[in-house]
Amino acid sequence: MNTRSLKLIRDVIINSGKWTSIEIAQDSIYIDFKDVELGKPKGDEEMSLTVRFAEDSFFTIFYNNIWDIDFLSKYDFKNQLLSEEVFFKVKDIRFIDFEYLNKFFYNFKSEKTISSIDDFDIHNIRNDFFMLVEADEVAFAVGANQMDFFTPFERLDDVSLRELSNDWMLYFLNYHLKRNIIKDPMCENHPLVYTKK
Repeated sequence: MNTRSLKLIRDVIINSGKWTSIEIAQDSIYIDFKDVELGKPKGDEEMSLTVRFAEDSFFTIFYNNIWDIDFLSKYDFKNQLLSEEVFFKVKDIRFIDFEYLNKFFYNFKSEKTISSIDDFDIHNIRNDFFMLVEADEVAFAVGANQMDFFTPFERLDDVSLRELSNDWMLYFLNYHLKRNIIKDPMCENHPLVYTKK
C-alpha cells in the first residue's frame, strides 16, 4: 500500500477503533481492529480490519502494569502460537515512524518482545514494515517484511480501501440525515460532528 493509503488506515481506525485480538502463528502475526470506519454497516454487524505481518515478524508491547499484558502469558514459546482476545481503545496509530516509537520508551516503564528473529532489537528495527499503536494502558510495535490488510470479506489494496472508506463516509452522511430514526455510536462520537473552535 502507498503512503496515502497508510494515512487512510490510520484515519479509519483512530476515531472509534479498538484493538480486539492478536494471533501469532509461527512467523505470522495478525492484529484485529473492530469499529473501523470502512464499508457500510449492515444491522448490528461490526466493521473490522485485520493487519497481517509475515517474514521475520516481531511484536513488542510497552506497558506500566504487568496485568495489562496478561494475555501474553498464554504464548506457547515451543510452537510459537498465541490466539487471544484483548480490548484496548486505540489512541493513535502510525506506520514506519521511528520518532513516534521513541515516545513509547519514555511513556512506558517496561517492554516485552516476541520475535521470530533471534537477534531482534527494538532499538534497531530492520524490517521493511512496522506499525505502532498506542492505547491508554499499553502501546505496541509490530512489524515484518510483509504487511497485508484484510476485511472479513477481502484483501485490501489502495483502490478497495478507498472505496470502502467512501462507502463509510456516505453511510455517515446518510446517518445524520436520518439520525432520529437510527442510532450508531460510531457516528455519534465522530469528530466531524463537532465543530472546531
